[in-house]
Amino acid sequence: MSSSAGRSNAKISKWKTVVSRLRRGLNVKNPDDPLLRPGGTLVNGDEPPPTIEEIRAWSDSFDKLMKCSGGRQAFRDFLKCEYSEENILFWQACEDLKVENNPAVIEEKARLIYEDYISILSPKEVSLDSRVREIINRNMVDPTPHTFDEAQTQIYTLMHRDSYPRFINSAIYKRLAQLNNNGSSSSSRKESST
Repeated sequence: MSSSAGRSNAKISKWKTVVSRLRRGLNVKNPDDPLLRPGGTLVNGDEPPPTIEEIRAWSDSFDKLMKCSGGRQAFRDFLKCEYSEENILFWQACEDLKVENNPAVIEEKARLIYEDYISILSPKEVSLDSRVREIINRNMVDPTPHTFDEAQTQIYTLMHRDSYPRFINSAIYKRLAQLNNNGSSSSSRKESST
């Protein structure tokens, strides 16, 4: 296993611990928690863990959810439960490709993305229409950081329209956002009952 893959797995493991604590209603902003110190946070060591307000803002728009590394990780965990994790993995692989400048690396990453998510032989194949598949096949002759743009847009739209509404209405999200079943916060419910 490469050292970057090991670091990535360690960060994902730490995020899962944070999510688990969130689900139990613990305070994620505890500065003494070693998982939440610089270098030990979520998926991106430079980004602080999401606050409850940020988590609640994920229900405002899919874009807000996808712009937050913690939101993407929570959504990915949800997609795993729905057996459609390949959609967000493909989207993220395309994002990673877009920031690459080295032509040899671009070609290798594009080939791996094609094999992992586009090939009909792949167990992680994403659902794309024939028009987009034709565009990708033409683009693969000379891959660029934008080889998969049309496919990425199609998968983003699919996640937005299909999985995102179920995620926002899921018990997982409601626990993360500390909402009760009718969508209001648990703390405001407690305040009104006193």
